[in-house]
Amino acid sequence: MRLTILGSSGSVPAPGNPASGYVINSPDSPSLIMDMGPGVLASLQEIQDPSDAHVIFSHLHTDHCADFASLMVWRRFHPTKAAKSRNLLFGPQDTPNRLGRLSSDEPDGVDDMSDTFAFDSWKERQPELIDKYKVTPFRVIHPIETYALRVEEHGTGVTLAYSGDSAYTEALIDAARDVDIFLCEATWGDSCDGKAPGMHMCAQDAGKLAAAAGAKKLVITHIPPWVDPARALEAAAQYYNGPIELARSGMHFDI
Repeated sequence: MRLTILGSSGSVPAPGNPASGYVINSPDSPSLIMDMGPGVLASLQEIQDPSDAHVIFSHLHTDHCADFASLMVWRRFHPTKAAKSRNLLFGPQDTPNRLGRLSSDEPDGVDDMSDTFAFDSWKERQPELIDKYKVTPFRVIHPIETYALRVEEHGTGVTLAYSGDSAYTEALIDAARDVDIFLCEATWGDSCDGKAPGMHMCAQDAGKLAAAAGAKKLVITHIPPWVDPARALEAAAQYYNGPIELARSGMHFDI
């Protein structure tokens, strides 16, 4: 299983780094896109056909889903690479309404995406089978319906967990238990001082969670352009003694 970072900038895109977006690949199976923030579709085109993928969303804030409307254009209207069949789409319950409004031709309309995606909503801790992957959502703490996602590849048993956006919660320990890679947000940078409640985490939180979960590797992500990433890595390392990396657009991990 390969995890590729399409974009890792927090809250807004940054020069050379789209907002949140990741893609998981395994041989002989459609890819699995996790979140599609601004700029992610362009990064995806550099490595594969965007039509050959299922899509899963942690939540529906703009920095995690804005490029989905552009993906719909690609899947429907590309002259040679339009989608030949429907793929699967999972996300919060309101996904068809929220994302349908992004691609509707009418001011108050909702685009019916069922021609190109088969949608189902996440149910708390209920695993979903998506081709070669088992994906389990864990409800986390954020102002809107949001899930951390645990992904396991059939056959190999390799695992990764993605925090989505969340304040510190023990649900993230469950999601990341013994995973090969824990992709965890650290929007607040190195310190939690002055952090808004119920919103995001700092790198100290990420380190504590990775240690408590027994994750084999921690990858820090969702760092806004105004946060010093080097200090964030140092802060996480105070609490987690395993390998730590900073997610950067274009990098990949073979698990």
